[in-house]
Amino acid sequence: MEYLLDDPVSERIYQEILRKIKPLQNGETADSMTQRGVHYKLNLGASVVSLQQLASNYAPDHLLALKLWNKQWRETMILATLLEKPEEVSENQMDFWVKQIQQTEIAEQVAMNLFSKSPFAFKKAVEYCLAKKTLSKITGLLMMGRLALTDRTAKNEQFEAFLELFPPLAKDAQLSLVFRRVFVQISMRNRELYDIALIQAHLLRTLDSGVALENANLLIDQLECDAVSELVDLRS
Repeated sequence: MEYLLDDPVSERIYQEILRKIKPLQNGETADSMTQRGVHYKLNLGASVVSLQQLASNYAPDHLLALKLWNKQWRETMILATLLEKPEEVSENQMDFWVKQIQQTEIAEQVAMNLFSKSPFAFKKAVEYCLAKKTLSKITGLLMMGRLALTDRTAKNEQFEAFLELFPPLAKDAQLSLVFRRVFVQISMRNRELYDIALIQAHLLRTLDSGVALENANLLIDQLECDAVSELVDLRS
């Protein structure tokens, strides 16, 4: 993780943002999250929409994003993903942030707002899917799904490489919801990937895993729907 010298401008904006976060707090939302076992160092319960609106008032700033992330509040971490410059994110920074992720919500925000836009997106998505930590795998999967939705210049071969990683992930019940969502996002990118993904889904049925079998059956039911197939053709 890199360390940069602080500067007065970034510090002033940082303190200003901290002040502006406080009025966005929603105690009921924060309490509800706590009751569901979602814990943060500090959680004000601010909506993601309100944080997006707050972030829109500021220019992206690498140092500011680092300061916000290091605060480790729920709201500051989300803002860090919105205010960081993707082109200035290093691999070390990505690895450091992933190690600190403790909630799926932050994995989603990091993957969607920042990591999928990084020059290292494809490489790191593969690395994180091969990691031991569940939330690292979730981050990698979410990056894959986001890339499938947004990177129109990526080649099919890059997503085929992702699909090859999926058999062991299909066996993990903690990943199932995210796994199936991302699998479908990749398969619906175009007809070629749809056909490859459908074959892969049938192969998942052969794994010695009840979880993988359930995931495979749900995926096949969804992908073999005529409406889905027609939608893929429209996108191709």
